[in-house]
Amino acid sequence: MDKQPPKPPIAVALTYDEERPPYVAASGKGLIAEQIIRIAKEHGVLIHEDPALVESLACLELGQEIPENLYKAIAEVISFAYSLRATDQKDSHSKVSSIGE
Repeated sequence: MDKQPPKPPIAVALTYDEERPPYVAASGKGLIAEQIIRIAKEHGVLIHEDPALVESLACLELGQEIPENLYKAIAEVISFAYSLRATDQKDSHSKVSSIGE
């Protein structure tokens, strides 16, 4: 029985500042994905695990705004992030990292 090696992690970090649609702030696979996740955790950024969503986001270029067909999915993640941080109004930006394997 052949075991497939585990897929390297994939991570995409989005930034949303209410002046433009969310956009890709960082993206990578393998070691770069691990660094994105580590940095996100260090800064208290919400990490949302959704392999299908991260596959779609990983196709985007750095700085590229998310396409309209992903607005609803990303809006739900951002809404959830805001609800978790409702008591912490210090940060004017919402940052979300999406990861998948």
